[in-house]
Amino acid sequence: MTATDPQAPVQQWATDFDILDPDYVADPAPVWADLREQCPMAHTERYGSTWLPTRYDDVAAIAHDVDRFSSRDIAVITPGRELNPEAAIMLIAPPITSDPPVHTWARRMLLPRFGPSRIEELTPITHGLADDLIDAFIDDGRADAAQDYAQHIPVRVIARMLGVPLEDEGIFTGWAVTILQQGFQNIQGATDAVMQVINYFKDKLDEREQVPQGERPDDLITMLVEARHEGDPLDDSHRIGSCFLLLLAGIDTTWSSIGSSMYHLAANPEDQARLRAEPDLMDTAVEEMLRFYSPVTMARYVAEDTDFDGCPMKKGDKILMAFPAGNRDPEHFERPDEFIIDRQRNRHFAFGSGIHRCLGSNLARMELRVSIERFLDRIPPFELDDAGAVTWSGGQVRGPRSVPVRW
Repeated sequence: MTATDPQAPVQQWATDFDILDPDYVADPAPVWADLREQCPMAHTERYGSTWLPTRYDDVAAIAHDVDRFSSRDIAVITPGRELNPEAAIMLIAPPITSDPPVHTWARRMLLPRFGPSRIEELTPITHGLADDLIDAFIDDGRADAAQDYAQHIPVRVIARMLGVPLEDEGIFTGWAVTILQQGFQNIQGATDAVMQVINYFKDKLDEREQVPQGERPDDLITMLVEARHEGDPLDDSHRIGSCFLLLLAGIDTTWSSIGSSMYHLAANPEDQARLRAEPDLMDTAVEEMLRFYSPVTMARYVAEDTDFDGCPMKKGDKILMAFPAGNRDPEHFERPDEFIIDRQRNRHFAFGSGIHRCLGSNLARMELRVSIERFLDRIPPFELDDAGAVTWSGGQVRGPRSVPVRW
């Protein structure tokens, strides 16, 4: 098969899909529904040979098969891969870009930092951060719920966890936008931003090394500096890559979930009114927000020539782990394309599946819940100020980037 011009319009989604297509970014659910009926494992040659499973069971099976489907390259689009899959340069960001056995110990090392007790400590801090943001616009009668609110909360929380200055928030947000949102259109800009992140965390890790052990703050950078594997300290690429992962994964994914929730409540006054009247619905509402607006698509690298459900995959092919598509599968969810605020059976995998299930899921749920609660508690009933001004980004992470609301 020959490569397709990435700029060419899609003619047939089953054989030439494009996850950057503007209509797909705006609303991918109709495409997933059609593909499940016609070709549940779509394929494209855009950006290199890539597969798109749309059924829940297929995505789950691939996620659990770490021997055939590697995490060495999780980017949905890797620049230059269509020319030489083996030559693609991939950032090491353990544990998410690691396969066993490295993944096993790298993940185990981080897990305690994202356990229930740690998240409980962060809850009142997140509460305060949300209130500080609301204070800045509550008297205006309007705000951009994405730019003025959603994007700031996860940045400030993860900065505290890492142990980096809160005043660098603007830098972190700029990196997230350049790398994750604009990177497919601005490869050089994204490459430069990645190098800036690497240099930033190298400096922070070196600075922490110079602090006497008993005087270091209790944060993630200290943990990585002091961590040992089989008696040896972690190498620079592992430590820097983990910082890179924690910062960027902690920003854009949760920012997108919070923004989607604000968008939904503004666009659906009946759900907003019900959640205000029945706050006990918050937990189920949060899970439905995560299912319905799942932000993240990861990728897997085909490690060897193989056949999956009749699809002949070659070594170096990509598989897009369309967890959001799986969360709309009617085989697993009743009325999957409806947002049901009190949905009871909701085994979504917005946080992935298998060994790479998001280790920050408890943190993300807390941030999402607190963000919604504080907004509803302090802001009167609100609505979209201009529905046409709502913009979405797609690719690796899908979420609203502008949600103007008024009250």
